[in-house]
Amino acid sequence: MTQFKVALIDKTLDQIPDWVPGELEAAGIHFVYSNCQSADDLLTLAQDVNVLWIYGGNQLANAENLPKLKDCIAVIRSGSGVDRINVDKATELGMVVVNTPHAHHDAVSDHAIALMFAVGRKMLAQDKYSRTDWKNRDAFLPLWRLRQKTIGLIGFGLIPQFLVRKLAGFEPQFLVYDPFAPDSLLESQRVRRADLASLLSQSDIVSIHTPLTAETHHLIGEAELKQMKSDAILINTARGPVIEETALVKALEENWIAGAGLDVFEVEPTTAENPLMQFDNIVVTPHTAGFSDESVDLTWRLSVEACIDLANGYYPRSYVNRSVKPRRELQTKVR
Repeated sequence: MTQFKVALIDKTLDQIPDWVPGELEAAGIHFVYSNCQSADDLLTLAQDVNVLWIYGGNQLANAENLPKLKDCIAVIRSGSGVDRINVDKATELGMVVVNTPHAHHDAVSDHAIALMFAVGRKMLAQDKYSRTDWKNRDAFLPLWRLRQKTIGLIGFGLIPQFLVRKLAGFEPQFLVYDPFAPDSLLESQRVRRADLASLLSQSDIVSIHTPLTAETHHLIGEAELKQMKSDAILINTARGPVIEETALVKALEENWIAGAGLDVFEVEPTTAENPLMQFDNIVVTPHTAGFSDESVDLTWRLSVEACIDLANGYYPRSYVNRSVKPRRELQTKVR
């Protein structure tokens, strides 16, 4: 019987934790790795692979390359977002598209809350002022408070579910726009379903937690920003292209909204020339929401766990294409 093979296509040995090759080998898995830059590199390393593993931003798991991987049963993306993978093609081919959101939901929900306070309480402007002189403190008043605000959540996966629990003490009302979230989940979390227009018009804070898909690309554009309250703030810790940046610039220029907290941008890395950088009422971070003192190690461990689960004939802990009919029969694992 051919040994189960896993190929990590965007790391070199010095970037892989020492324990990873040994743990995979102990599970009977043939593990190969290389920083693939082209389709030729990919096929040289992984043409006979059973699991294709992407840790970073590699974009070789596309509609052109996936059909060439005749023995591949799964594509793993270490992280939450799978927008670098052609999920539709993988599903058509019977490949399970795996991610590791459990490594990041705690940190991203923390980061989203931090951005809410940083924007709402004007933290950066106050910090700058406090380092110079205190002659016009009243310019920052009145300051925003979080208690009993209405928070609109676009998407209701693990991250916003954590956010709901963490913010419960502030007694907010939560509105959720997520066509795929079952009513039972919303009821258990004590949140209320809303259509997108209602969520935007009623929320004091709009926080984006949806994956980037064809349907969510530029989900928040000029029409949507105009529906928001003039004193509302917009938070994005998901994917940059969910927001149309030119529309957001216009919204900030014309005071349609009060401010924004952004960890992600349409084009990354962004630069100082990005028109958004001219505004004092936004707070930006460099796509670091998912990182914590534990998240990197946990991402590796969950990725290795997924490889071993697949090798043993089990569905992994998390995968995004629930309608897939796998090339190789898989069982649900009791955890």
